[in-house]
This record gives sequence, structure tokens and C-alpha cells, in this order.
Amino acid sequence: MADTTQYTEDNIRSLDWKEHIRMRPGMYIGKLGDGSSADDGIYILLKEVLDNSIDEYVMGGGKTIEISVQGEKVIVRDYGRGIPLGKVVDVVSKMNTGGKYDTRAFKKSVGLNGVGTKAVNALSNYFRVESTRDGKSKSAEFERGELTNEEELDETSRRRGTKITFIPDDTIFKHYKFRNEYIEKMLRNYVYLNPGLTIVFNGEKYYSENGLKDLLQDNTNVDDILYPIIHLKGEDIEVAITHSKTQYSEEYHSFVNGQNTTQGGTHLAAFREAVVKTVRDFYGKNYDASDVRKSIISAISIKVMEPVFESQTKTKLGSTDMGGNLPTVRTFINDFVGTHLDNFLHKNPETAEKLQRKILQAERERKELSGIRKLAKERAKKASLHNKKLRDCRVHLGDMKKDRRLDTTLFITEGDSASGSITKSRDVNTQAVFSLRGKPLNSYGMSKKIVYENEEFNLLQAALNIEESLEDLRYNNIVIATDADVDGMHIRLLLITFFLQFFPELIKEGHLYILQTPLFRVRNKKETIYCYSETERREAVEKLKGKPEITRFKGLGEISPDEFQHFIGDDIRLEPVMLDKAMSIEKLLEFYMGKNTPDRQEFIINNLKVELDVIEEKA
Repeated sequence: MADTTQYTEDNIRSLDWKEHIRMRPGMYIGKLGDGSSADDGIYILLKEVLDNSIDEYVMGGGKTIEISVQGEKVIVRDYGRGIPLGKVVDVVSKMNTGGKYDTRAFKKSVGLNGVGTKAVNALSNYFRVESTRDGKSKSAEFERGELTNEEELDETSRRRGTKITFIPDDTIFKHYKFRNEYIEKMLRNYVYLNPGLTIVFNGEKYYSENGLKDLLQDNTNVDDILYPIIHLKGEDIEVAITHSKTQYSEEYHSFVNGQNTTQGGTHLAAFREAVVKTVRDFYGKNYDASDVRKSIISAISIKVMEPVFESQTKTKLGSTDMGGNLPTVRTFINDFVGTHLDNFLHKNPETAEKLQRKILQAERERKELSGIRKLAKERAKKASLHNKKLRDCRVHLGDMKKDRRLDTTLFITEGDSASGSITKSRDVNTQAVFSLRGKPLNSYGMSKKIVYENEEFNLLQAALNIEESLEDLRYNNIVIATDADVDGMHIRLLLITFFLQFFPELIKEGHLYILQTPLFRVRNKKETIYCYSETERREAVEKLKGKPEITRFKGLGEISPDEFQHFIGDDIRLEPVMLDKAMSIEKLLEFYMGKNTPDRQEFIINNLKVELDVIEEKA
């Protein structure tokens, strides 16, 4: 038997920079994904390139950034200072190389680790960098991080700046597709944080004059806003605050040095605390913190010297101080909000009165709910000891040290057969299953009371851990997995109604999805192809030639656990549930779930799509 304890020089393997990135992409860009989620790797690649162009703008170079995404190819062009020509290759292919290490050049930038564009380069089939400055130009081309071509021009009439072109590597990002909605949201955030900057995306201009005030205005329907947005700006800090008339939950947009910290961190905790303290001091009443913050819609952006984030993708701030000789993040935010929000409320008594009425209303509702909530918590505690609805996973979104936490998924399924198939074929580390018994209750028009009184909703809320706020959400992806028949569609609608009514920020933050399952299986003795549409079925029949066997799946329960592995593994297809900001949530729910039958009938008739696949099959 071989000696397995031998440990020699041969066991030590030194990876070069690109091998390391390609072998462990999750360390650099979070999860891979196919583009159906806003935090999928292909958007992080775009963001890493964009961050450099934004930093150029912040440092006073170039007021316009042009972006083109056509199919798989991405082009980002800025009009900043341009990369020093002698360093063009090094900056995109040598670790620990870049201007961000010289804090004089980039005081409060986002891309502080000098890894960004190197990761993009290593994870792209094709990568090209071109820099123009002082009337000269230099370009370099790479394939998966390997330099393939270098070119230098002594004289050029091109405007100064940097142009990056890349195509993500399809062996790493499988079946990927860029979704414009996610890119647009990212770009809007960039312009809100950089008033005066123009970003042109596929010919459309994005620009903001009023920063975070515009962010709240553009993301919230005007009918939902309780009082005019409070907009406060200072050195290295900007906040915008209002409350919603209809929404139960708290909603925060938080940023550090232009980076959207979707998981908050020390600055968001300090902001939530500062709002409560200032409001209590202003009214001279010791209001409950949850009553002050209930229905708040707000945004905070701060700039910190050399921030420390809790992950490579920079979604949670870990720094406790502002850098240099400045105070702690907590003191800085408390002092700013304490002074400026207090001043605003003194100068705007009408807003102060509306805010106080909202707090008192929240207090009444909380007291009415307290008895029910207590009972529900006791019930949930008993149920969680033998909760037959939830088959949990090992890793959760809050586990900061786990590199797969962004893959954490909760499948909400109907019926025992579908739940059984998913449970048997899931990844027990990151995939959990919540089983529904029949159709959930239609929660349209009901108060929060129903979430506690209805056992199924209460257990779902407990499984997600979102009663207090989204901060403790246990799964990054909440996936509704129902049959694609009439009953399955109805269950989807009832679940979406529940989330819209009580937890709309789950949808706004891009956590809710519909699982796409195949309609057909086409196979011969050598190959099996799963098809998600009539077009895919036709293509599969053509590809396999002869007379392949075609199976039509009528429901999830028909799909065996062995087959299910293909649909919820690396090749999972998810359809994100997105909100149209032009319509208020109240009106949206009223239209689909209310009693306006003639309007809805007309809508259905006008949008009816007749499926002819059964007729085609018979023909």
C-alpha cells in the first residue's frame, strides 16, 4: 500500500494569477450563475470594469461613459486620463498592480484591491484593453488571461481614455444571458451616486441631478410616498428618507464609495440607529424603534478611506472607522443625521406631523398584533422542532465566511410528489425545500395579522427569517417551483401576492424567482435533451434525427429525482419576478387580485396566447 503521508515539494503547486482566478472564480466574483440573478458573475465582471471608469470620473477625468452590450460582447469606453501606456498590459494581467495602491491618486475609490480587471481578463474568452493619452494609443488582446496581441500607435486623433472589450468565458458561465433590467439598475445607481455623470447604455442616456433623492423617486410610485423626500448632503455623506403609505417593511439602499452594499454593514446599522435616536429626541418620546422605522424608504451613501468589506464582491461593509483622523462610522453618521434631520423636522412641521402620525399608527398596529405574534412565535417554536414543511440546507445567506452563501436557495413547492423529487435531488449544502399543502390563502387586502394567524404563512416567514427586516434573510434565492398548469399558475400568483403585500422588498431586491422546468424530454439511445419550449423541442428532434422518443411532462411530480438534478443544478433556469415601478403595488394587486372582473377579462382576452403545440403534435 502506498504511503499517503508523504509530503514533498511535488505536493506544492504554485498557480499563476489567471489559473488561480479560473480555478476559484467564486473568491473573486461571488457566484457564477447564468444572468438570471443580479449578483451573477457576468454582471460583476461588467461592474469591475465600470468601477475603474467611475473612479476616473470621481478623480475629475471624463464626464461620459459609453457601454454597449450586444449578445455576449461587452464594450466599456470612458474618457478619463487613460492607463499609462507603459503599464497597459500589467494593469490587466499582473496581480497587485494598479493606481488604487497609490492613495494620493484614488482617495476614496471602490476597486481597492487591484484585482478587478485581472479577474475579468482571466474569466473572458476574449479581452481587449485600449488606452489613449497624450496623442498616443496602446492596445493589448488576451484569451483567458493569455496575451495574444500587442499594438502601439505613436500618433492618434482619438480622444483620451480607456476602452475595454470582453466576452465572458462560456465554459465558466454556462448558458448565460445579459438581462438589460439588471444592467439598467446598476447604471442608475452609478448616476445617482455621481450627479453630473452621463452613462450611455446601448444608446440610452442615464443621468441624475439630485442624487439619492432621484433614486427614491424613481424606485417608488408617487402614490406610495407619505411625505416629500428628505434629502440631506454633507462632506462624505448623503441620505434620503421618506415613508411609504402602504408598505409594511423597511427598505434601504446603502452605498460605500459608490459600491451598492446590498447586505448593509456598519454604516447601515449606524444609520438605522441614528434615525430612531433623532426622531425620539425631536418628539421627546421614547418610541419603539420598529414603529419609527416601519415603512421607511431610504438611502445612504458614505465615502470612507480604504474601506474594509466582508467579502470580495463588497456587498457588506466591515469598517468601523472613516479612515484618516476621522471618527468612527457610527459617530460620524449619528452626528450628521442627529444635526441635519433634526434641523429639517424643525423647519418642516408638516412633514414632522405626517411622520408622527405614521409612527403612532405603527404603534397601534404593533400593539394589536402583539398577542397574536406571541402565540404565533410559540407555535412556530414548537413547529420548528418537527417542522415537516421545511427541509433546510447547511449554508445560509448570513454565513459570511462561506463562499457558497450566494447560492443558497429555498424552493417553495406544492404537493408531496414534487417536494419529494426536489428534496431527493437537491444539494443539501445550499438548497432547502418548503412544502405547501394545497393552495395558499389569498392574502390580498388582508392585514399583517394574517401572516401570524395562518400557520403556513407564519412558518414561511419563520423559514425566511424576515419578520423584522430583510437583513437576516436566510436564502439569497426564493424560488417558486410549481407545475406549469392552471393550478400551478394560481399558486404562483397567490405566493407573489403574499410577498408583494407583506415583503415587497424581497422582490425589489431581486430575491424572488420562478423555476422553469422542461416541457419535453427528447431522446434516442445516445443522447437526452430537455426542452423548455416548442422551439427547443423542434430543434432537439432535428438534432437527434430519425424518430427520437418524445415525452411531455405534465407536472413536476412526473419528473424523477434523478432527472430533477439536471434542472436544479448547474443548468437551473430561473425567471426573475420583477416589479414595474410605473405601477404602485396597491394598484397592481387590486388589478390582478381585486374584484375588477370586466377590466381583468378584457386584459386576458387582449393578451391571450393560444398554444398550438398539441395540434402540431397530432398533425
